[in-house]
Amino acid sequence: MIVLYIIMALIAYAIGSISSSVIVTKKLAGFDVREKGSGNAGSTNVLRTAGTKAAVITLVCDILKGVVAVLIAKILSLIFADANAALLVEIAALAVVVGHTFPVFFGFKGGKGVATSLGILLIVNLKIGLICLFFALALMALTRMVSLGSISAAVLFAILAIFIHDGYIVDYSFSFVIFAILLAAFVIYNHRSNVTRIMNGTENRLDFSKFKKGAEEPLDGEGESKEAPEEVVEENKEEPQEETENKE
Repeated sequence: MIVLYIIMALIAYAIGSISSSVIVTKKLAGFDVREKGSGNAGSTNVLRTAGTKAAVITLVCDILKGVVAVLIAKILSLIFADANAALLVEIAALAVVVGHTFPVFFGFKGGKGVATSLGILLIVNLKIGLICLFFALALMALTRMVSLGSISAAVLFAILAIFIHDGYIVDYSFSFVIFAILLAAFVIYNHRSNVTRIMNGTENRLDFSKFKKGAEEPLDGEGESKEAPEEVVEENKEEPQEETENKE
């Protein structure tokens, strides 16, 4: 069975290594998202640099990576009845997030694994997944910090795994608690720079009114459009001409 677990890990890692953000931004915006904004290959940076459409597509694809990897593990557990179903699921889940963060097909430079982790939570235990999702969205709405919502939801998952024992895609095992702790630790590790900025009060905050398709907009209302001053200058240049005509 060790071979089966290794094969599952490799399959999940390969799925995670398909970098949706890079593919989508190159197709829709003509650039690699890792060369723009924060340099992170995640849906938040896609939103900031390539617009809402590209971000939504990226988000859905990243979520599906987690769902597909776990579903494959579930199918394999049905085919190989002697295998530890919970362990298969846990290996698939962790491997797909590692693949998303360190994609072999894209120079091992990927995202932080939040959307893929969300897909994992929703398919592993829908109840826990929805609780963590709404908790994260509430925090994001209150603080406008995606990182804080993501980290907090990951920690909440580890806590809920201790107390909720029903509704899992396979029979519950205490190993799910260990798995949840490992997943939360990995998400926090990927957000270590964000944690530092949160503690320093310098973390970036989302301002959806500033997002425009295919453009990098400054966050927190910083900066103004460069076109506006040119229009003002042109208008000011026209006024003296009108006064001259009136004098004639």
